[in-house]
Amino acid sequence: MQRTDNRPNGPSGDIAPEVMRRPRQPAHGSDRQSRMRDASAQRLAHGLAWFSISLGLAQIVAPRLISRLVGGNGKYANLIRFYGVRELASGLMIFGQGRRPAAAVWSRVAGDAVDIATLAAAGASPRMNRSGVALATAGVLGVTALDVYCARELSRERVGEAGITMSRSVVVNRPPHELYAFWRTFENFPRFMYHVQSVRTTGPGVSHWVVNGPAGTSVEWDARMTADVPNERISWQTLEGADVESSGSVRFEPRPGNRGTIVRVDLQYRPPGGKAGKLAAMLFNESPEQQIYDDLHRFKQIVETGEVVRSDGSPEGMGDVRQRPGQPSGEASAYGDTAASSSASAD
Repeated sequence: MQRTDNRPNGPSGDIAPEVMRRPRQPAHGSDRQSRMRDASAQRLAHGLAWFSISLGLAQIVAPRLISRLVGGNGKYANLIRFYGVRELASGLMIFGQGRRPAAAVWSRVAGDAVDIATLAAAGASPRMNRSGVALATAGVLGVTALDVYCARELSRERVGEAGITMSRSVVVNRPPHELYAFWRTFENFPRFMYHVQSVRTTGPGVSHWVVNGPAGTSVEWDARMTADVPNERISWQTLEGADVESSGSVRFEPRPGNRGTIVRVDLQYRPPGGKAGKLAAMLFNESPEQQIYDDLHRFKQIVETGEVVRSDGSPEGMGDVRQRPGQPSGEASAYGDTAASSSASAD
C-alpha cells in the first residue's frame, strides 16, 4: 500500500509534503523539557530546605550571635529564636511534601516577606547597626528571589498534567476510503460534531477551529496535520498559543470480510484552566469524553443514512447538525390519529 512519503495530496490538496516527511511531535519534546525543569526545581527546593534547617537551628541555638550579625547588637534573641522555629518548620515541610513541595516553598516566601518587614523596621531604629541590617536585607532579598522562582516552577502545571487521554471507536458500515474522504474534508465536521461551529482551511495542512465552550462561550485554535495516510490515518496537533492544547489521530481499520470499518479516535486534550476547566466543562455537561463518543455515533449515522436521528429527549443540535426526531412529529401524529378515527367510524 502506498505510504505517506509518496502519497498524492488529500481530497482538498492542502497539505505540505514536508509535513508528512517530518511529522512534528512537540508533545514529546515539551514533556522532556518539562521533566527537566521539574527536576531542577525539586533540587533547588531541597537546597532551600537544607538552608532553612541550618539557619533555623542556628537561630534557635545561638540567637544572640545571629542578632549581632544582622546589626541587632545581641538584642531580640526571643524573636530570632521564634523565626528559627519557623525556618526549621519550613525546611521539614519541604521534605515532607514529596516531589513537588510547592505549598511549603510558598510558605518560605511568606516568611521572607515577614523577614523583610522586620528588617525594614529595624533599619529605621537608631539603636540598630544599619550597615549590618542592610547586609542582612540584601541576603534575604537574594534568598527571596530564589524562593519565588522555585515556588513558581513547582506550581507550574506540567505538560500532560490535568489533561485527558482517551480512545473511542465505532464500527461503520462503509469502506475505509469513503470514511477517510469524508473525514479529510474538515468542513464536514460541523455536520456531526455537536460543539463545532466551523472548521476553515487556512493554509497547507493548517485549519482554524471555532468550538462552543461551557456556558455559551466559544474557543478557537489553529491545528496542523502531522500525518495523513490516505484511507488509513489522519493525525493533528494544535499550534502554539492555542486556547486548547490537543493532539490526536483517527484511524480507519477495515474489518475482516469487508464487514465495515472500525473508526478509532485517540485524543490527548488539555482543557483551558487545567483541572478547574475540566471540572467546569463536566458541570455544564460538555465533557470531551462524552463529546467524542456522541460525535462518533453521529458520524456513523450520517455516513450510513445521510442524517442524524435523535431520541425525543436529546438536544436539537447546533451549527449545521440537523437531527430528525426518532418519533413522528406532532402534525404527523395528529394526522395519524385522525386517520385512525375515520377508519374506526367507517367500520
